[in-house]
Amino acid sequence: MPTVSLAAIVRHCDQILRTAEFADWDGAMNGLQVENRGQVSRIATAVDASLATIRLAVAAKADLLIVHHGLFWSPTYPWTGRRYELLRLLLENNLAVYSSHLPLDAHPKLGNSAQLCAALRLKKPKPFFSAKGQKIGFRVETKISRVELAQRLARVLGRAPTLLPGGGENCRRIGIVTGGAGAELKQAASEGVDTFITGEGPHWTYALAEELALNVFYGGHYATETFGVQALAAHLSKKFGLPWQFLDHPTGL
Repeated sequence: MPTVSLAAIVRHCDQILRTAEFADWDGAMNGLQVENRGQVSRIATAVDASLATIRLAVAAKADLLIVHHGLFWSPTYPWTGRRYELLRLLLENNLAVYSSHLPLDAHPKLGNSAQLCAALRLKKPKPFFSAKGQKIGFRVETKISRVELAQRLARVLGRAPTLLPGGGENCRRIGIVTGGAGAELKQAASEGVDTFITGEGPHWTYALAEELALNVFYGGHYATETFGVQALAAHLSKKFGLPWQFLDHPTGL
């Protein structure tokens, strides 16, 4: 089985994702989070780095796990109990972990929002929605009924989205930011969209969507962020000639 240097893969990921250029939330820790012994023969990818997905990666005989949400969002000590089990599995099974949060969200081809645009057949996306000094979403101008857009979302996400019908029945300026941007409806509306697609948001955003005359689709945090890690792994597979596998571990959220 062919192998590729872990360092070469990490270097390439950091370059195409512009990892060093991105500020992010505390704990995101973009880039290589856990080393292995230096070689990669099989790539696994998942939305979240967790004990469950690490077990799936071990079962898949992967030696590199690529994730969107990494290991360090919350305090990671002491390494006891389940945390010890996670660390033991990584080390004993020579499994490296690479995480990319906002850099992967923002990528114009491989990113979550760009890939969701493509899956929805929304063309000519332009950068949209700033976070931590970078545009992390995309917007398109089109004309599609709210009903048809909901149907397309259901098909590509595998679940019916939650609709906050604050705007009109036709969607003309659609903004997409995957994940948990629902609390930022005012920002989305201020950038000129009449429809906003994201993963999840708080209860109070229903009334806010009505106030802003904004259609909002909540497609699920997990469901809207399965795209980027798969696109990145497929890209690496093509470049380095390595097999890859998506480890689906949905949260329902």
